[in-house]
Formats: sequence, C-alpha cells, structure tokens
Amino acid sequence: MQTIEQLFDLQRSKAGEYLRSFVYPWEALESISEFICQLGKTLDKSEYTEISPNVWVHRQAQIAPTAYLGAPCIIGAKTEVRHCAFIRGSALVGENCVVGNSVELKNVILFDNVQVPHYNYVGDSILGFKAHMGAGSITSNVKSDKSLVTIKDGNEIVRTGRKKVGAFVGDFVEVGCNSVLNPGTVIGKNAQVYPLSCVRGVVKENCIYKRQGDVVEKR
Repeated sequence: MQTIEQLFDLQRSKAGEYLRSFVYPWEALESISEFICQLGKTLDKSEYTEISPNVWVHRQAQIAPTAYLGAPCIIGAKTEVRHCAFIRGSALVGENCVVGNSVELKNVILFDNVQVPHYNYVGDSILGFKAHMGAGSITSNVKSDKSLVTIKDGNEIVRTGRKKVGAFVGDFVEVGCNSVLNPGTVIGKNAQVYPLSCVRGVVKENCIYKRQGDVVEKR
C-alpha cells in the first residue's frame, strides 16, 4: 500500500510537516481544516493577506472576481484561481497552481504546481507536485451505498473508517479527461491515466492505466 512518503515530495507543500505525522494519506483528511487554521496564523503578513476570516491569499496570487473562497483556505504564490471557481473550504492550494473555471475544491491539499484547470471536482483528496487533472476529471468521494470506504491493493484491503475519501494522486501524475477516480483511489508517482477511465484501487507508480485490468509499466 502506497505511503505518504512514497507518493509525495514533502518539500513541495506547506503541508509537508503535517503530512509527516501520518503513514497513509487518508489518515490526514480528518484534520486538514484545523491544520489550515493553525498554519494561516503563522504566515508572513508581508506576503499573505487575510482577505476574510481564515482565508489567506498570497499577494502574488491571481483571484478572479467571480471565484468563491470559503474558509478555511490558503492560496499560494503565483497561483491562479479562475472564473467561477468554488473553493468550499478546508483547502490548502500551493504555489504556481491553477484552479480553473467552475472547479470545486473541498477538504484538499494541493501541492505546488498542481493543475485542476477545467470543470474538475476534487474533494477529500491530496494531489502531489505537478499532478494534472484533465478537463472534466473528478474525484468521487462517497460510495453509492454510503458505506465506509475501503482501499484495495490486490488482495490487501484497508478500512479507512471514513465515509468520505476521494483520491490520493502522486507527484507528476497525469489524469486523462473525463476520468472518474472512485472513492479510495491511490495513484503512484509518474503514473498516467487514459481519458474516460473509471479508476478504482491502487495504481502503481510509473504505470499507464488504460482500463480496468489493463495497466502496463511505462517504458
């Protein structure tokens, strides 16, 4: 099962030290909101402006006037939050990120240089350095029967104990357009997901996910 250290370069996020206190990424979901509130109070006031209670935006970030920033959240330097983006809250967005048109974020950590640029939903999830979600790709964070989410890696099954778990997308992952990452999906570093995919369970690093049962190593 992929650990936090295997999935992410923890130097590439202000959440690095927070994440080091856990082994597996889903363990970090419970306290993201509390962590953001604590981190926000320590930010350099010459660089970050608290534009509303518990909403901190770097002075070099670009926020469209139609975007909604819910508390708590932090928007990093040189990040662009575009037209009608909906940040519901509990979102730590790193530096040089793109949060695009009509994108919705909720209870997430986005490492530096993440792109969610077109009609994406990302909830109860962590996206690693330079991860990219193609247009229309989403994380599904609740099972249809509302039961607690489990994560499957071959014959290994881990019970998260949580009703809401999205996806954990490693550094440099490319997710193709209109793909769905089902609850509890874990994608290792440098992996690639074909467009229109329905992904479930664990995808190993340096692999290409073509379809269920058809995953090959990159050459």
